[in-house]
Amino acid sequence: MSLAVPKETRHRTKQEFVYHTLREAIMRCTLAPGARLVIDELARQLEVSAIPVREALQLLQSEGLVVNVPHVGATVAHVSRESILEVFTVMEGLEMAGARIAVQRATSQALDAIGEIVAGMDRAMEADRYEEWADLNTRFHLALTELAGLPLLQEMMERVFDRWERVRRFFFNGVLLHRVEQAQEEHHLLLAALVSRDRNRFERAIREHNQNALASYTAFLERQAE
Repeated sequence: MSLAVPKETRHRTKQEFVYHTLREAIMRCTLAPGARLVIDELARQLEVSAIPVREALQLLQSEGLVVNVPHVGATVAHVSRESILEVFTVMEGLEMAGARIAVQRATSQALDAIGEIVAGMDRAMEADRYEEWADLNTRFHLALTELAGLPLLQEMMERVFDRWERVRRFFFNGVLLHRVEQAQEEHHLLLAALVSRDRNRFERAIREHNQNALASYTAFLERQAE
């Protein structure tokens, strides 16, 4: 296991440096779910003592990203059905919370910018550039909530997409690749509802989009269980 060190963490304290390095590795699935986190090994790789590693693991455990397994030690938490349900439930709630204000406040310039994101997603999908499509998907949803102009809402949405990043990377081949076309159709419906400033239609599209995504992940987990 080789950890990539984020450049922006170099100026932090050792604990923060270790925490951000491990957290990014977990979110990007460089450290896969179930991977053992051996303190001495991590300390050696990151060229720090065991103390900041231990403290960083405690912080990650408080976030639910690391668990302690009896007779094994610290491991990367699995992406559970409950964590996926939480991501899409909270995401839907936040987007619904900002929908009314977004419909009212959306300027023509903002709508054009979101339309450009959707067009970029179309091009990425047609060229099978699915990583690019996924990155644009994040930009699209964050742009929708940004329309509401509520900083706290935007901060919470960014935190949810931070968690979704791990989910989509872990299930990239099993779910995301098979859902891209349907998801893109739903993005066009979201944009059309927003452009028409039809709040009810926009809220319905938000709800269906999130629930369809959740259903895809749930179905995949059920197939795996079988």
